[in-house]
Amino acid sequence: MNKFIKINPADNVAVALAPLTKGETYCGTTLIEDIAQGHKFALCDIEQGQNVIKYGNPIGIATQRILAGSHVHEHNVATGLGEQLTYCYDPVRREEHTAKPVKIRVYPRYGGDVGIRNELWVIPLVGCVNSQARAIVRRFLQSCPSTDGVDGVYAFTHPYGCSQIGEDHIRTRRLLQQMVKHPNAGGVLVLGLGCENNKMSDFIATLGDYDRERVRFLVAQDVEDEVAAGVDILHELYCKARTERRETRDISCLRVGLKCGGSDGLSGLTANPLVGLVSDRLVQMGATTVLTEVPEMFGAEQLLMDRARDKDTFDKIVRLINNFKQYYADHDQPCYENPSPGNRAGGITTLEDKSLGCVQKSGNSPVCDVLFDGDRIVRNGLNLLNGPGNDMVAVTNLGCAGCHMVLFTTGRGTPFGGFVPTVKISTNSDLAQRKHNWIDYDAGRVLTDGNFERALDELFGMVVDVANGKPTVNEQQDSRDIALFKTGVTL
Repeated sequence: MNKFIKINPADNVAVALAPLTKGETYCGTTLIEDIAQGHKFALCDIEQGQNVIKYGNPIGIATQRILAGSHVHEHNVATGLGEQLTYCYDPVRREEHTAKPVKIRVYPRYGGDVGIRNELWVIPLVGCVNSQARAIVRRFLQSCPSTDGVDGVYAFTHPYGCSQIGEDHIRTRRLLQQMVKHPNAGGVLVLGLGCENNKMSDFIATLGDYDRERVRFLVAQDVEDEVAAGVDILHELYCKARTERRETRDISCLRVGLKCGGSDGLSGLTANPLVGLVSDRLVQMGATTVLTEVPEMFGAEQLLMDRARDKDTFDKIVRLINNFKQYYADHDQPCYENPSPGNRAGGITTLEDKSLGCVQKSGNSPVCDVLFDGDRIVRNGLNLLNGPGNDMVAVTNLGCAGCHMVLFTTGRGTPFGGFVPTVKISTNSDLAQRKHNWIDYDAGRVLTDGNFERALDELFGMVVDVANGKPTVNEQQDSRDIALFKTGVTL
């Protein structure tokens, strides 16, 4: 196993793949201090004000003279990011490949859609009925101890749906509507209170086309016992959902979200590029992948813009980036207030450092479309999705956009899972070995054997298995949460 890597010939730093000791020489450079795994060291003297180069791109500016062999991190590097930028459309054309789709077993749904799970969901319109939603599920399971034919019964609670105005109110309603129509649910009970501003009548009127056989509505204030009424509705939905059967389809019907959380200095070297390879293979088979976390595109956005399929898509990417920077400016916050403490401890120095590693999850496929708040996937291929880097919010957004599952890379580890299966991929083997109750796949093994092809086949095979019904670790641990993005005031 190599103990360090220089990622790009243009780089003036290298990354430690294992702890390095002062006095050792790597790449012709003698270390003048110890370097932790995932952290960077200078390959030459870097003068104050010069760019620090990693992945062949600037990840920041030296705030002091950095001697060759010394630790390169937040104590001597600062971000080079600033305000909104002007971008030029200068596409880089890459050869596009196709591959024969493999087959998966999925549930046929209304309107030609498909699901990879057959679950029953209770979705509250407002946080005031969260306890009732949980009680309905609990009492249903007590009254129906055998739920053969469905993959589980869950309530997805949240604190919103009332005292919101403007964009927040509309966004909450649209995201919940997208959940209601998500094909992983074989039946959905929408539960309202009756006096919230996310009122049931408006929710139904703006829901659009939906499967009336698998979606039911209940307003708590309209019945004497809302829990009993909800249980009765769940029994009706269960009787329908249990008759659903999987059918064989091409994997081109699959939609997969791409997300990272708790990144470390190895994320851009192991798990993220591996997920990028999986994304490319899925796209080559006609399937769809979706990259989100807009703030973690800052500093790497030009790489995505260069891959825009056409000028219209390029313009959407520019709007995606600059709108999110404006969101920060509107709240008097710097757009570069990232990485997180865990990221920094793992060796990520600046937002550019994090972003250049994060966008590798998108592979090399052309960007075919950009999705904004509440949008649903309409084009197969690689999509970008508006939203923050927060794990719960980002995975919720991906699911609401129509993703059947999410590939989630992590170097620090998290037990989190979304309302769709969330495949956790560790960037290092130590994490996978310590937290097997969190992690589905160990991408850190590529540091030992360098065999990305083997890892690609394994992780792609896992995607197929999950699509066919194999539960992820978060599903086994019953770790399922949602979080709705909020930007405005609360009344």
